[in-house]
Amino acid sequence: MGKSFRGCILYCMQDKKQEEGEKLVMSNRSELLHYNLCFGDQYEIIKQFNEVRQLNLNLSKPVMHISLSLSPEDKIEKGKMNQMVEECAEIMGFANNQYVAVYHKDTNHQHLHIVVNRVGFNGKTLSDSHNFRKIAAYCRTMELKHQLKQVLSPRRYLHEEQRLLPRHDIRKELLKERITKSISQSKSYLEFEYRMKQLGYEVIRGRGIAFQDKQKVYFKGSEVGYSLATIENKLNLQLRLSQNLTQQQKEFLILEQRLKRENNYGEQSGQKLSHKQHPKKLNDDVSEGQPHYHRQQQILEILMRPIEEKEQMPYQLKKSKRKRKYQHQQYHHL
Repeated sequence: MGKSFRGCILYCMQDKKQEEGEKLVMSNRSELLHYNLCFGDQYEIIKQFNEVRQLNLNLSKPVMHISLSLSPEDKIEKGKMNQMVEECAEIMGFANNQYVAVYHKDTNHQHLHIVVNRVGFNGKTLSDSHNFRKIAAYCRTMELKHQLKQVLSPRRYLHEEQRLLPRHDIRKELLKERITKSISQSKSYLEFEYRMKQLGYEVIRGRGIAFQDKQKVYFKGSEVGYSLATIENKLNLQLRLSQNLTQQQKEFLILEQRLKRENNYGEQSGQKLSHKQHPKKLNDDVSEGQPHYHRQQQILEILMRPIEEKEQMPYQLKKSKRKRKYQHQQYHHL
């Protein structure tokens, strides 16, 4: 339901454009399939709809907009589409009202839009009572009649046993995937919200959190397993892990420098380095193909092993030690 015939009809009948700069994205994407009690181009239709609207100025939302989408594997002729539109008008109760049906070609699945004037020529308002139940029943009927892919209606309109059947909601799966990705790339809630907005979602935050996509489809975060508390906890955990990783990286550099100094000292003094001391052997102890974090952990483990140091006493000290030992022996002998 909506307020403006102009906005809805122009969206359905014009070529696809981007909002910023009105850059043309796709031409000839729409084709007018069906008129009812109106005629002419898009601007003439808008004018005629608004003239009839004046018969009932108390109605704030005179626009009914229906979108009918087929599964990508289903293809039907335009003649059958026209029949579907007429049957929709009968079931939904707007057969005697002004309406147009527009076929769109900008997706990989066939779909069409129906724009209806809820104000009749007698000034009465088309009822919106049980609209979702009616359209669900209509869709299931069309699937059987035209041998289209059959899907389940929304849960609230199913029998109790059917409500337990597993379902696959593409919109929800896509939202869940994008939330997961945005969390993994964010360091704060504000960054997460910014990334979701960049992906085309409006983020609605109150006591909880909800998301609305470009088609104005609304989902609570809890419906896709991401309540506000869950999102905040994951972001906090990720921040702590990144801080710990940074600390580990610092320790890694310190230990690496220490090992380097020890090895340089050993080489200068002629000491034969042990397997654990030699830098060339370090990578042999670490399995290749491991993720960066796990490789870093392995390297840290190796570097934390006690370094086996062999005393390398200078010749002068050895000579002095032997002299003291000889004098000590002579003293006891006397």
